[in-house]
Amino acid sequence: IKAAGLKLQLCTNETQATRENFVRKLRALGFDISVAEVTAPAPAACRLLKERGLRPHLLVHDDLIPEFAEVDKTNPNCVVLGDAAENFTYANLNEAFRLLIGMEKPILISLGKGRYYKETDGLKLDVGAYMKALEYACDVQAEVVGKPAKSFFESALAELGVPPEQAIMIGDDIVSDVGGAQQCGMRALQVRTGKYRPSDENHPEVKPDAYVNNLAEAVDIILQHL
Repeated sequence: IKAAGLKLQLCTNETQATRENFVRKLRALGFDISVAEVTAPAPAACRLLKERGLRPHLLVHDDLIPEFAEVDKTNPNCVVLGDAAENFTYANLNEAFRLLIGMEKPILISLGKGRYYKETDGLKLDVGAYMKALEYACDVQAEVVGKPAKSFFESALAELGVPPEQAIMIGDDIVSDVGGAQQCGMRALQVRTGKYRPSDENHPEVKPDAYVNNLAEAVDIILQHL
């Protein structure tokens, strides 16, 4: 993609690591990627918090906390929820619930709303399941920062400097990747790898512009149509 002169931006809902660690991991796998080429929820959330003068109570993964180093966290007036993994204990969820229920106007910010994701040892519950629990308990609507939020894709497009009709999203998530991108006016390809499931092809609302067997095939198709 880069050799063809095309612009590239990685849109990730990764909330278990800082962008620096995320990039370090990709570089170890052989990808020539910089931090500037990654659009992630935590930096977007930090911008939102500062713009609105919000002080978060963080229910996130320990490895993500450095992303919020410059944000005032004293006397919280909102809750920020990420993929906290082992930190999703009853006690931690209940603490977030009590903070929200005690606010006159509760503000819940979620770093994505994925239902599940895939690790090497199988599928795992994602942040969306816990977001829905807090929404239900507190009768509040979460503000989603991350895929599939339209503002997240718009942020990535702004970093690329291209209009949506000139961009193509490649992803394995029928809702967060494909649906989110199409809602923003982009075209989207779904790869039959990762968290893809055959039932995705019968989704009642989201229809990818094309299915591809893997990322390499997606790249070949894009380059052939230049």
